[in-house]
This record gives sequence, structure tokens and C-alpha cells, in this order.
Amino acid sequence: MKQAAPEIAEQDGTDRYLVPGLMRGLNVLKLFSPERPNLSLRDIADALGVTRSAAFRTVYTLVETGCLLHDERLQTYALGPGVLRLTYGYVATREIVEIAQPELERLRDRTGWSAHMGVLEGTSVLYVLRAPARDAGTSIVQVGSRLPARSITLGRVLLADLADAEIIERFRSERPGAAKGKGPSLPGILDQVKGDRKAEVVWHLGDFEAGVASAAAPIRDLTGRVVAAINLTSAQAPRPEQRTSGAISEDLLATAQRISRMLGYDGTAAQA
Repeated sequence: MKQAAPEIAEQDGTDRYLVPGLMRGLNVLKLFSPERPNLSLRDIADALGVTRSAAFRTVYTLVETGCLLHDERLQTYALGPGVLRLTYGYVATREIVEIAQPELERLRDRTGWSAHMGVLEGTSVLYVLRAPARDAGTSIVQVGSRLPARSITLGRVLLADLADAEIIERFRSERPGAAKGKGPSLPGILDQVKGDRKAEVVWHLGDFEAGVASAAAPIRDLTGRVVAAINLTSAQAPRPEQRTSGAISEDLLATAQRISRMLGYDGTAAQA
């Protein structure tokens, strides 16, 4: 009896790992298009090949989650804001990458340093863009890599935009003083963030990778929130003037501000 299920699945073409209710819900959402923005329950049931009562349960769930809107007067349904929330992370990241890539490549060419962009995922930074310098040794990560946010300039910039309460929430599962990998524990992270919030550009000098200098700046969207960060890395230690008003800091910051403007940021910081 235990082996019957896989045999049945192969015979009727179904996959026992699929969740039927979820599949039906996704299929309902796929029915809507610019040509057919509004559908009745009958339209949906007919398209799915199910009864109205079977379709109603799926449609009702989608309405409750905001993925569909119900027009009681016309008795039709349309896509709701919940769908946008589901896709925002993917669409936003894709948009930022497309906008930032040529800017990072030009920044890399001007400075000779490797350029990267990352977004915050939990307590890690996910690298979504990389423009390595001609010397491959100055770029140690690949797109898709994850590094601890507390330990790298990209992460420090991203954490600095969060309220202390949110930082504590993200790191709360760790034992006091038991930082994972390189970097400070939670009290040290909070102290580090206080200084980073005051800095336009955050610098590391060999803190994460020996002999590698790194500087990062924030990317803001139209709401003023920091949605990504870009950095420059080099195996050569920068001169003091480069760290403050010099070419590296100024060029990095100007690039970050340009990308932010293209994302709709008008220079007004978001409220904490």
C-alpha cells in the first residue's frame, strides 16, 4: 500500500508534492490580464474547469488576503494590492539591478576598485550585483553570495537604516557574545550602528578580509528608505584624504545618490 501512491501519481500525471489549493489559487491569479481585468465567479469556475462552489472557496481566500478585490455591484473580481506585495521584492530588486549596473561599472572604471551592490536578508547581505576590477583579487564574492551584515560595509549601511528594535529582533536568537562569524555581538552591533548612522560613507580597513579596504554608501527608494547599498573594495589601503573628502568617498557617494534619484528619491529622508 505504501508504494501505491507514487504509482497512481505517475498514472494520472499528478505530482504528490504539489499543494492543490495553492495551485488553484495561483491559477486563478493567472486568469487576469489587461484584456480581462474583471472576471465573474462563473468565468473563473469555467476557466478552471470546476464548479462554482469549488471556485468560490479559492476566490474567497484570495479576497480575504487582498489578492483579489470584489465588486459587489457587478459581482466581478479584479486583482488586488496583495498581488503587488507578493511581487514587490522581486520587481524592486530587478529594477535596482538594472539601474545600478551601468553606474557601478562606470564607478569601477573611474576608481579601479571593485564595486558591488547588496540587499539585506535577515542578518546577512545578499550580493545582487558585482563589477570586479581588472585585478580579480579585489573582489572575493559572487552574485548570490551571502555574508554577515555586521561584518561588512554593505551590511553596516543597511543595518544603520533600521530602528534599534528591529535590529534586536533580527539578532535576538543569538546567544550574548556568540557572534556568528566575524564581527561584533548584538551590543557591539548597536554601538556600531550609532556611528554608522552619522556617516555618509562607511569604511572598513581589513576588518573582514585582511589587506582589503572597503567603503559603502546607501541606495534609497522613493520613500527615502535604504533598499540596497553599494561599495568599493580594493587590496590597497586608501590614503586618509581618500577616506574623507577625497576621490573614493566622493565618487562612491555621488554614484549612490545618482542611483537613488533614478529610483525616485528626492533627497528627503524617511521617518524612522
